[in-house]
Amino acid sequence: MDLNDIWSTVFSFQDYAEILPLVTNSLIAGALLGLVGGMIGIFVMLRDMAFAVHGIAELSFAGAAFALLIGANVVFGSLVGSILAALVLGMMGAAAKDRNSIIGVLMPFGLGLGILFLALYEGRSANKFGLLTGQIVAVDTVQLGLLAVCSVVVLIALVAMWRPLTFISVDPAVATARGIPAAKLSVAFMVVLGLAVALSIQVVGSLLVLSLLITPAAAAMRITANPAATVSLSVLFAMTSVVGGILLALAGSLPISPYVTTISFLIYVICRLIAWRRDRVRHIETAALAA
Repeated sequence: MDLNDIWSTVFSFQDYAEILPLVTNSLIAGALLGLVGGMIGIFVMLRDMAFAVHGIAELSFAGAAFALLIGANVVFGSLVGSILAALVLGMMGAAAKDRNSIIGVLMPFGLGLGILFLALYEGRSANKFGLLTGQIVAVDTVQLGLLAVCSVVVLIALVAMWRPLTFISVDPAVATARGIPAAKLSVAFMVVLGLAVALSIQVVGSLLVLSLLITPAAAAMRITANPAATVSLSVLFAMTSVVGGILLALAGSLPISPYVTTISFLIYVICRLIAWRRDRVRHIETAALAA
């Protein structure tokens, strides 16, 4: 395969205008998932739970693969797997050390189960591949409705617990001393996180879910410490990654995940460079004042 063949595989805008109106549901779903991912990613970063996201994603993958095997709704199977994993982590892994060890046990178990179910599945190979790498360019009305309902549930839950959850994420000892039920709130957040992971898998698949729930928030935190600005930028970055990835995926024959993850990574690199430049200027100014 020469360079031209590779380029035409990644980007080919032939008949793009005719294809674009057919993916309205996908674009709406992508915007919703970007909103969810951008908001919940802030707490994932504050609570140092990037590894937990990956662990939940593996069980979500197993649930989706089992649903695919038995002919059930894949999104529902993914949700069940995510919530079960989130409940286990929320109730058994209060300490970070315990949580990480539990995740280390759950991840290979969930991945092994998922691979087993996919090996037993005799349907189209594209369905198997989509669970790992994402497949959102063919969202129907029923799927969009389910995604919208779950997204609204996640957003309402986040808004309801925003202040106390921020408190226990920043200073859990003081929050507990002030009467905030940290343990119950942590379990509730894990359930909400499980829902968000299951939804995100529909976009980037179980292998690359961190790019939607971690990278946008990490990028936003690099360039601002203002809480409102951080949330706004995280949501903006996540929505740009997802919607932009969908639009680019229509122009190629690759799965959507490489486009989403590449856009997300580039945003993060740009934010890192901005932060580095800002810190360097401050250092020079401080040195000049000291002299």
